[in-house]
Amino acid sequence: MKSRNQEHQGGRPKHDEPEIVVGLDIGTTKVTAVVGEVDDGTITILGVGNVPCRGLRKGVVSNIDWTVRSIRDAIEAAQQMAGVEIRTVYAGVAGSHIRCQPSDGVAAVAGGEVQKGDVDRVLEGARAIPVDADRQILHVLPREFIVDNQDGIRDPIGMSGVRLQAKVNLVTAATGCVQNVVRCAERCGLTVADVVLEPLASAEAILSEDEKEIGVVIIDIGGGTTDLLLCVDGGIAHSSVIPAGGNNITSDIAAGLRTPMAEAERLKRNFGCALGRMVSDDDEVEVPGVGGHPPRRVARRVLSDIIEPRVEEIFAVVRKRIEDTGLLEQLSAGAVLTGGAVLMEGMPEFAEEILGMPVRLGYPVGISGITQLVQGPQYATGVGLVKYGAEAIRTARKMKALQAPQPSQRLLRELEEAPKSGSSSSGGAKKPPRPSSNRFWDWLRAAF
Repeated sequence: MKSRNQEHQGGRPKHDEPEIVVGLDIGTTKVTAVVGEVDDGTITILGVGNVPCRGLRKGVVSNIDWTVRSIRDAIEAAQQMAGVEIRTVYAGVAGSHIRCQPSDGVAAVAGGEVQKGDVDRVLEGARAIPVDADRQILHVLPREFIVDNQDGIRDPIGMSGVRLQAKVNLVTAATGCVQNVVRCAERCGLTVADVVLEPLASAEAILSEDEKEIGVVIIDIGGGTTDLLLCVDGGIAHSSVIPAGGNNITSDIAAGLRTPMAEAERLKRNFGCALGRMVSDDDEVEVPGVGGHPPRRVARRVLSDIIEPRVEEIFAVVRKRIEDTGLLEQLSAGAVLTGGAVLMEGMPEFAEEILGMPVRLGYPVGISGITQLVQGPQYATGVGLVKYGAEAIRTARKMKALQAPQPSQRLLRELEEAPKSGSSSSGGAKKPPRPSSNRFWDWLRAAF
């Protein structure tokens, strides 16, 4: 199978070649691989692979072999649909081991004008905090920069000053959990370009700049965990993980109705409702028995009465976490729900009641191609990982262009003088090219 990059090598400069970016969302209940082609800032979805997964528990790998099998099946399905060979992925990570803490960095501005190097140094200084030996820093998320005494700056590059300060949020994760995700991908023959916090990736896919500016919270309800991400004033203000999700609802249904877990999941997806008053008293569902017992008819309202307390508990914990940050009043855009569990009927309405703010479902935006395959909250993380990878590639190309060596003035003068020396030869015989001119052309070919 030929990679898409190989197909575009003719008739186009190398730095303009389309890139294949793959987001790998390894969740508690499913593994999703999303393949996107990045060309001049446009992301085209080429293929999607989505398979069930039983190798994780609350977002953390608990069985390597099962997880590897699910990753391999998802990648093969995505490859077949997209018609490309997948070698590198951007992997998502989540789980209750994720933590977020504030930090500050300070650096002197060299030359009186803030340059990219100054920003890198101040962010590196913000990373220099004690971290447990079994943990690692995943992301350094700037909240604001301060140049001298001027605060509230998002991009300080080009500003005049002598002192640069950064207020950031550090996202840390358990090293073993991250390494297990990487190891599972490597056992499938993949290279992990980066490991990304999943709610951060979801934010890339579903949020608008206006929402980030006036304040919004992402609530990603997955199978094993519920992830929170607060955006205020255009930056990431807080991240948190609640160890409860859709699987807890399924377990309650299985216990309450005495039915197998697989059937409880089916009942939740097809007939579940988070708000009991939205269900008609006349509706009934058939509940399969367990251990050889025959199926029976049960009022749908009974199913809803089992689901509602667990959903209320999850959103109550979410509200408490938001209140603890002190940012509740700054979330003017409200909440955006994402993740597979939010597709249940009544979830947005129930969330609005408990959280006391506007709530909407988050669907991936800003993409083209086979968009109908990823038009659901459950695909927000996969699409967000593709967008994260596209931005990483764009930044790397920009930095490479800035770091490319430029010809010195002396070599340029020698190039201008080379024809003059050739035309002044006697008897019409041309002198051999000057060695310095040859050196220049050799340098030019090597540089570009």
